[in-house]
Amino acid sequence: QVQLVESGGGLVQPGGSLRLSCAASGTIFSINVMGWYRQAPGKQRELVATITSGGTTKYAESVKGRFTISRDSTKNTVYLQMNSLKPEDTAVYYCYAEIVRDKFRANVAYAYWGQGTQVTVSS
Repeated sequence: QVQLVESGGGLVQPGGSLRLSCAASGTIFSINVMGWYRQAPGKQRELVATITSGGTTKYAESVKGRFTISRDSTKNTVYLQMNSLKPEDTAVYYCYAEIVRDKFRANVAYAYWGQGTQVTVSS
C-alpha cells in the first residue's frame, strides 16, 4: 500500500504565500515523478508543477515565476512554495506521484494521488 498525505493548505490574502507538503509512505522502492495538480470548482483538474527524480521541473504557464516545486528524496516528500498568490489560484490541490514498488520490476510505476488540500485566496 502507498499513501500520499498533503498538508499546508488554507486561506490567504491575495499576494500572500503558502507552502504545501506531500509525504509518500508505504511500500516504495523509488519515486520517478512527484507533483501537484489542482482543480477549481466547475473546472477540470490541471497540472501545476512536477519534478522528476533527477530534479527536472515542469510548471504550468500560469504559475511560472510564482510557484517553486522541490523534493526531499530522503523523506519521499515534495513541496510547493506558492508566492504572489492570486484569487484564480483558489482550488483543491492534489499531490501526485509515480512510484515503483518492486525493485525486481523497476520498469513498472504506478500513479497515486493524495486526498487533496484546499487553497483559498481571498481578501
